[in-house]
Amino acid sequence: MAIDTRAYRNKMRSKQARVNLVPLLDVIFTILIFLMVTSSFQAVSDTSSGKPEVTQTSGTSEYYLIPMAGLNTVTVNGVDMSSYIRNSIIAVHTQVIDEGEIIIRPKDGIIIITTPPGMPPEKAVSIPK
Repeated sequence: MAIDTRAYRNKMRSKQARVNLVPLLDVIFTILIFLMVTSSFQAVSDTSSGKPEVTQTSGTSEYYLIPMAGLNTVTVNGVDMSSYIRNSIIAVHTQVIDEGEIIIRPKDGIIIITTPPGMPPEKAVSIPK
């Protein structure tokens, strides 16, 4: 009496669990469509300066710290102020943040600051404490 291994293999293959991905994809797309339809979007106004609107001052600090990994160069009105950097952090005057311009280039490790009229570069940044 010989053992029929071919029939046993075919029987085992037919009992193997199979996963049908079509119903899973249908459910995922249904959830995606539901989320897109029920979400609400608002248009961004062109008058925004990118700075947060502050109605009242929440702190008494004259300088705010700007940390940036790999910070090596800080330029204020074309004057190199890199000696003020401590542990990749620079302290920037609040008036510069409110009225001036700060350009941050994290890939190059550079911060370029333009102060408001009449503010000297030495007052615009400070050594972090």
